[in-house]
Amino acid sequence: MRIDWWTLGFQTVNVLVLVWLLSRFLFKPVAKIMADRQQAAAAIMRDASAARDMAERDRKQAAEEVASMDALRLQRLSEVSAQTEQLRTSLLAAARAEANALRASATEQTDLLRENAARADAARASAFALDIASRLLSRLPPQALVEGFIAPLENAVRALPQENRVHLGEPSDPLRLIAPRALSDDESKQCRMALARAVGHDVSLQTEVDSSLIAGLELVAPHVVVRNSFRHDLETLKAELLIHDDEPHA
Repeated sequence: MRIDWWTLGFQTVNVLVLVWLLSRFLFKPVAKIMADRQQAAAAIMRDASAARDMAERDRKQAAEEVASMDALRLQRLSEVSAQTEQLRTSLLAAARAEANALRASATEQTDLLRENAARADAARASAFALDIASRLLSRLPPQALVEGFIAPLENAVRALPQENRVHLGEPSDPLRLIAPRALSDDESKQCRMALARAVGHDVSLQTEVDSSLIAGLELVAPHVVVRNSFRHDLETLKAELLIHDDEPHA
């Protein structure tokens, strides 16, 4: 095989020129373009990574805010539930207190009505008894309304303590003797003598009339009152009846 060195030389020169041209006008621009694109791609990747990181931060922040809102909502629900329970308890306690107050008031009113009714019954019974006693005693001789009570009055005065009897009936402080009718001279004398025996000295005595006594005698002094009459007996009976009605029933 015969080699044409001139042709080979020209071909080599052509190849070198072509390589120089490609290197200058093709490879370098392409390399530069590729480098620019690589830099642009790297920038895009960096921006994408930054955007991804920002999105992750935003997602975490949103998740934290949602969790915080959920916790706040649960806390508020718990507070509302506690306040509702407290309000319910308070309302129940107020309702119980009001019911107890109403029950106590009703019981008090009932007791008061019962007491008033008992007192009214006792007052009616006392008035009825007074009326019956007056009618019965009106049939007795007038002296029976006084004479039978002189000795018991003397005994009642004699039973008083010595310090209460010693100054009874002195002239400076006369006794008041109350009778259901005007006393005769003999009855006044008997009363004065009986009282003198009881206190140990003569007495100064003033007599008064009070028909509401029905029968009996009552002695009134500044510091002593001695009652011995039907009216006093009926008042005592009335008081005992009221005390009996006021006692709690089993």
